[in-house]
Amino acid sequence: MAENVLYYGDNLDILRRYVKDETIDLIYLDPPFNSKATYNVLFGEQNGSQAAAQIKAFEDTWSWDQAAAEAYQEVVEAGGKVSQAMQAFRMFLGDSNMLAYLAMMVPRLVELQRVLKPTGSIYLHCDPTASHYLKMLLDAVFGTRSYRGEITWLRSRNPKGSQYALKQYSPDTDTILYYARSDSAEFHYDRIKVPLSEDELNRKYDRKDEKGRFTDGPILRSPSMGDRPNLVYEYKGYTPGLFGWRVSLGKLIEIDRQGNLGWSSSGKPYRKLRPEDDSGNPIGNCWIDISSINPQAKEKLGYPTQKPEALLERIVQASSNEGDLVLDPFCGSGTTVAVAQRLGRAWIGIDITHLAVTLMKHRLRDAFGDQVQYEVIGEPVSLPDAEALADRPEVWLRQKQVKRLDFSERGDPEERSEHLLAVYASLEKARKRATTEGLAPV
Repeated sequence: MAENVLYYGDNLDILRRYVKDETIDLIYLDPPFNSKATYNVLFGEQNGSQAAAQIKAFEDTWSWDQAAAEAYQEVVEAGGKVSQAMQAFRMFLGDSNMLAYLAMMVPRLVELQRVLKPTGSIYLHCDPTASHYLKMLLDAVFGTRSYRGEITWLRSRNPKGSQYALKQYSPDTDTILYYARSDSAEFHYDRIKVPLSEDELNRKYDRKDEKGRFTDGPILRSPSMGDRPNLVYEYKGYTPGLFGWRVSLGKLIEIDRQGNLGWSSSGKPYRKLRPEDDSGNPIGNCWIDISSINPQAKEKLGYPTQKPEALLERIVQASSNEGDLVLDPFCGSGTTVAVAQRLGRAWIGIDITHLAVTLMKHRLRDAFGDQVQYEVIGEPVSLPDAEALADRPEVWLRQKQVKRLDFSERGDPEERSEHLLAVYASLEKARKRATTEGLAPV
């Protein structure tokens, strides 16, 4: 299996065909649900007809139909806890759109569990609409002992106007479900602490000596830590009780030499903690310090579900090391891929839309230039119909109205074809919506 790969296609098929057992160190996925978005990629024959095999649509508005029923049946017949969970969901939810969504997610979660290393972790990003159901599915697939936490991300501080009409609280948070394959999974808490502001530093380090600011810290063990006879020794006339010092004699001498050992008026020792040694506040499971992407931000691509790089950077830093392999099976605008590349991780991105794959290719080129090497697998190479669009004036007229794309006309024929294709996809989406709503054709 190659590393640094963009796969164009259905992630279930890609996982089964290309990704081997226990090869992935970290998985992040943000599966679409109920955003009312439809992404279309259309490839026309030379005569302009649209062959069914060349039309790919991916909707995150799920409905219970024959395909959903077949997916459900396949899961049930496989047996085990996952089968039991889905049968319970059907009893509770009935043949609903939510059940169709869960039936789509189950086989993908099973495949993700298969490819994850024993030292690996998975983060599933979702909204509260389906998070409780997805957590139960993850329990069934990975086991309840693999659950590590539920992260709440405050993505917006701006109340939505609809809350007033609907008489409900504004939906300002997302949920990120965190599971580890085993107890040996990588987790580096020290990498993701939040630096203190200058005001916080001033409040915390409120004392001064000849070296500068400091605050008191313990140098003696507490009773709750138990007896440590080997750490009971005399230093400068002071001998602690049975609990002892927190450090060895050699370490204590070094702390004192650095000017970081203090003595109270009663003769009790304490450690002087300095702001320059403060790595920041620890991160809990409520992330309120990372905002959604500002419309004017450089990283903003206009992709409807794009997540900020800071969010993915925290996850990648905490649960992987340089050289590890990171997978995003719903990679969309490619934030996971871009962050993994910047942090020195190998990566695999999968998406079913050519629009997303094209966007990721441009994003990687713009961010890393020739420094990034990767392979694209499954992408169509023949775009005759897209090339033919160059002579259609309405395409270039509508190009100005494609607000969610940020491509400029490029001289390279392949890139220009991709650009035309993306514009054509947006045109088709607008045409379908106009037809549905009875508006004038686009």
